This record gives sequence, structure tokens and C-alpha cells, in this order.
Amino acid sequence: MRNTDICIIGAGPAGIFTALEMLKQGSKKKIVLVEKGKPVEKRTCPKSKTKECISCKPYCNITTGFSGAGAFSDGKLSLSYEVGGDLPRLIGEDFAQEMIDYTDKIYLEFGADTRVEGVSDERGVKDVRKRAIQAGLKLVDCPIRHLGTEKAQEIYYEIEQYLLNHGVDIIFGHQCRDIIVEQETCKGVVIEKAGTHAEEETIYAEHVVVAAGRKGADWLEKVCEQHKIAHEPGTVDIGVRVEVRNEIMEDVNNILYESKLIGYPLPFKNKVRTFCQNPGGFVSQENYDNDLAVVNGHSYKDLKSNNTNLAILCSHNFTHPFNQPIAYAKKVGELTNMLGDGKILVQRYGDILGGKRTWQKELSQSNVRPTLPDAVAGDITAAMPYRAMINIINFIQSVDHVVPGFAANETLLYSPELKFYSNRIKMTPDFTTNIKGLYCLGDSSGWTRGLMMASMMGVLMGRKLQ
Repeated sequence: MRNTDICIIGAGPAGIFTALEMLKQGSKKKIVLVEKGKPVEKRTCPKSKTKECISCKPYCNITTGFSGAGAFSDGKLSLSYEVGGDLPRLIGEDFAQEMIDYTDKIYLEFGADTRVEGVSDERGVKDVRKRAIQAGLKLVDCPIRHLGTEKAQEIYYEIEQYLLNHGVDIIFGHQCRDIIVEQETCKGVVIEKAGTHAEEETIYAEHVVVAAGRKGADWLEKVCEQHKIAHEPGTVDIGVRVEVRNEIMEDVNNILYESKLIGYPLPFKNKVRTFCQNPGGFVSQENYDNDLAVVNGHSYKDLKSNNTNLAILCSHNFTHPFNQPIAYAKKVGELTNMLGDGKILVQRYGDILGGKRTWQKELSQSNVRPTLPDAVAGDITAAMPYRAMINIINFIQSVDHVVPGFAANETLLYSPELKFYSNRIKMTPDFTTNIKGLYCLGDSSGWTRGLMMASMMGVLMGRKLQ
């Protein structure tokens, strides 16, 4: 048992920047940060040697550890309040932009690249927007600061060392089993060694900050039910990761680096959007603790491929009586994994339209060679819900008007690409929940989606708790 002033669960961007901002504001409070994974410098993926995912236990080093999935992502900081979740609706758009600008300066202090993508070619941006409008899509202006996968790890290492050197107690290799709630007040947490029920310890704290990340959304949903933390089902995104040759995306990559397009394709009119575009990047696999394999993508500063990949996500909002959107998305992912024997499925766009599966031999004959070498050629339509699949097909056809060649027969679609944001915690603009002393931040809270917005939410939390 131990006592502290502040206990933070999760060392992703939201948790990290909560502690960091407290220190920058001169706080003398004792801070304990609990992280399920390893320090950033000890996070390694054996796939670089094995050439295929071996489903590491008790957790995946790609998604778990100091800085969360951000350390192994492509490391893009979206510098506009219009991108990254719904937090601006809670705190106000102007204030959100002000805080994004402030948070961006912190990243620069720790070594982020000073170059900002997507702001230099105004005429080019107008041309892309014109084509998007003609296709019935909206282009979201969003300057991007690209950290790069390898550089992001260096930056987060510097932040990790800063926290340690300034007295933050970081407990690695431990997960939060439960929070302690008495008379609608959070008194602390119960932690244990990751992947076990051993080394249980109780930490009592005046304030508990849960910043469990996207991976912790399912766990937080269960905690909310158990302790009656006010929340509501939110959005879950189901989609694919698309990969094309760099030549197809060259103009958009040079002008914007990341083209954030939004559409509401017929006949269902669900929101469909592009996300996480990686010029010269690589498609990757991430594994959740229940062995669910999902696809993602990243890009390095120096190492480049011949392809560009990006996600196309279809948003699903459920209404009464259904309230398990995370479980729904996981079922889609599990079915896709079943078809791929636990691996990521990949299929050519032309084969989807032609009603046939893709064979490995066909991939080897295409211009577009998969950058995820152990992806299994197959039929993603056998697992993807009809509504989502039709939305994705029609959206790709619209994007083809903006980027000619995007809907080519040999364009690759990987599945499942899933984003869990569904457990939206009800809170006031100063992040107060219905449980006194308990705060929920970042992607697991349902309010943010991505590095910058989660980091900025942590900054605001740090100012409140200083």
C-alpha cells in the first residue's frame, strides 16, 4: 500500500502530458504513473527478426508501454482543432486551438521537427479541395507535424527521462485491476502485475486520472458499469487500410502530406473518413490482449517504401437498446481473423468488385506489393458487415475523383481496421465526472482521437491538478 497526491493510470500521451504540465507549472504534488508496458527504450517488436507476428504475451509492445501506441505509430501531430475527436465541443473551439498551439511547443522543446506539412502550397490545396467538392467530399484543412516512427520514440524517451528526473514515480509492468470508489468518491486504485493477478498493491490518491488509451476502452467501459460512472455509448469505427503506389498519391502527398477527406456516401449516409495517411509508409499489425489482430500503418522519417497507406473508417452510432459498440466491432475483427488464420486479410479492390477472393499469386504479379509481408490474401467481404462494405466501396469511388487511380483494380484493402472510442465519459468542461476525484482522459474517455488532442487534454488536466 502507498499514498500519493495524484495517481495516473496509463502512460500514453494524455497521462504523460498531465504529469508533464504539472511539473512545468511548478507543482510539488507527488505523482505516481502506472503503466502496463515497458519503458519506451525497452519496447521492441520481434517481428523485425521473425518476419511475422508471434502474438507477444502478456501484451503487444507495439501498442503497450510508455507513450502508448504513439511510440510506434507514424507520429503525426494534427495541429487543427477540427481533427482529433470531439473535445473542442466540450471546451470550445477557440480555446482548443489555443491549447493545441501550446502543446505543440512542448513537442518542439523535446525535439520535434520544426517543419509543418500541408501549409506551403495554397494553390495546390485549393485544387485538391475543388476536386473533393466535385466528388461530394469535404477536405479538412489540417497542418501536420510529422515526428516519424523512429523520431517519435526518441522524443518520448526524452519526456520519459524528464518525468523520472523530476520525481515522477513510474510503475512499469503493472495494470490497474480496479478503482476504489466509496460514497461516490474515488479513493485510489488497485494495481497488479501485468497479465497476472500477482503483486497486488493498493494506491490511495487524492485524485485518480484514468488515461488508459484506445486499448483500455473496453476495460474502462466495464469499470464504468461497475462503479456507475456516468457514460454513454459513442462511436465505433470499422474500416480497412488502403495501400496504393506512391505515384498515385504523389500530388496529394506533396501538397498536404495527409489528405483528410470526409463523406456521407449513399445509400446509408454514414460518416466515412480517411485517417492516418502514410506517404512512403508501411502497413503494420497490432495485437490486442485478447489476441485480436488489427491493421494499422506508420511511416518513418528516413526509411521509405514505394507505397502510401491510409485508413478508411466508417462510423457506427448505435441507439437503444444496443449499448455494446466495442463488442460489436471486436466480433467483426474476430471473424476476419478467423478467415485469415489469425493474420491480417488483404484483398485487391478489383476482386471485391468482381466478387472473388484474392490469391497470393495475384498479389505477386501486381504493381502494388504489400508492405505487410505476412498478410493473408483472401476475401474481406466474407466478414465485413454489408453496410460498412458498401460505404467503403462508394467512398473509394468518390476519392478516385480527387486522386485518379485510387480505385484501381490492384489497390489493396487490409482488414480489420478498428478504432474503439465508444465509452464516452460524461464530464464538465473542466473534466469533472460524477465520481469525485476521478478523471478520464484521452482516447479511452471517448473525447479524443490521436496524439495531439490526447496530449492537449493531458495539459489541461495537469493545469487543473497542479
